[in-house]
Amino acid sequence: MTGGLKTRLTALAMRGSLRTRLTLLVTVAVVVAIAMCAGFSYIILADRLRGGLDMSILESARQGDKGFLERNCTPDGTGPFVDGMATLLTAGGETCSIGPPIVPDYNEDVKAFEPCDPVYRYGKTREGKEVRVVTINFKPGVAVLEARPLGHIERTKRMAALMLGGITALGAIGAAWAGLAISRAALRPVGDLTRAVEHIAQTEDLDTRIPVTGTDEIARLSSSFNAMTAALAGSRERQKQLVADAGHELRTPLTTLRTNIDLLLRSEQTGRSLDPGAKERLLVNVKAQFAELSTLVADLLQLARGDNDHEPHVELGFHEVVTAAVERARLRGAEVVIDLEPWYVVGNATSLERAVLNLIDNAAKFSPGGQVEVKLRHGRLTVRDHGPGLPEEELPHVFERFWRSPSARGLPGSGLGLAIVAQSVAEAGGTVSLANAPGGGAIATMDLPGTLIRRSQTDKSP
Repeated sequence: MTGGLKTRLTALAMRGSLRTRLTLLVTVAVVVAIAMCAGFSYIILADRLRGGLDMSILESARQGDKGFLERNCTPDGTGPFVDGMATLLTAGGETCSIGPPIVPDYNEDVKAFEPCDPVYRYGKTREGKEVRVVTINFKPGVAVLEARPLGHIERTKRMAALMLGGITALGAIGAAWAGLAISRAALRPVGDLTRAVEHIAQTEDLDTRIPVTGTDEIARLSSSFNAMTAALAGSRERQKQLVADAGHELRTPLTTLRTNIDLLLRSEQTGRSLDPGAKERLLVNVKAQFAELSTLVADLLQLARGDNDHEPHVELGFHEVVTAAVERARLRGAEVVIDLEPWYVVGNATSLERAVLNLIDNAAKFSPGGQVEVKLRHGRLTVRDHGPGLPEEELPHVFERFWRSPSARGLPGSGLGLAIVAQSVAEAGGTVSLANAPGGGAIATMDLPGTLIRRSQTDKSP
């Protein structure tokens, strides 16, 4: 294969589709293999034919009648007809032949003037005919050159070359067909995946799924693609739901703020001053609505951030995080009783403190005047209130965004606190649940994986 043809094939393979490239590569690989086998076969056949001819010539030379050769040879080889040709060569350079005279090769044939192994070579007759020559010692100072024409060997080699070339050509056609069939079968799942990706890119339809058959790499890729599109579809639905719920929740405080501000502006524009007490209550209400709106926006930002949109997780003392959250809750007026033991986890301190504080605030909201009990044992944090508890049918919904118990609709809050708790705990690899406590009230349970002793200290110990 010339360099130019190889370059053109390489360029074609690079420009074509994956199916074309795979077909071309399979075809080239098979054709090269067949061509190599054909070439080796031709070389072996040619060697066997030459070896057989050498043996035939050698046997004829050894078994021939030396007296007949010596009596009937002539300088021009016009003696009695024999099957083959032979030439006597003397050390003085004289020749005597039966049949067409063989042109001596003085560099090779002179070796046979003394007893030695046969000398094999290619040669010519005086008429220029190609022959195979075997030279052996005739007697001291004289060598005999026995030869046979190469015509029948060359014809056999040409026939073999044509046959092997035809086999190679048929093999190339078969390889191209097999390569095309293999590429079609092997790349059919890739084609399905490509069409699905193009469909999603054009239509943004994340409900598209690829049928998965088998357990090979293509099947695993299809399964992963289906899982990815399902996750993206779920994420988009959650985003839509979050935006819809946020819009609904923001509408109430914004409407109230607009109404109150309109009243204040109308009183100023009309010159009718509001009663000082009413005006003060109106401003207090505006301030409360601003505070509620700020809390709602902060909660929405907390929920809207991605799983990777947070500070790196580090090893920290969870009991210290709980203590900090309890101190903040006490500043807000909550009465909290704690019973903590050391527990070290890997997570984000700010996120976990927010989660614990939300649990305490939620417990304090439902047990006014009562205590909130916070206990940490072997990675399990429990926060219990002494309120009325929750109906059993409401417990599965407590960690949903914007869900609020009908009995708590009149209490302050956005319905996002426990959803933030669930998200923060999940990021730390833990679980959280809420249930009614024996004897009344509700108890929230948070389980986080960790150790009783800081791992960094354990690693440094001898």
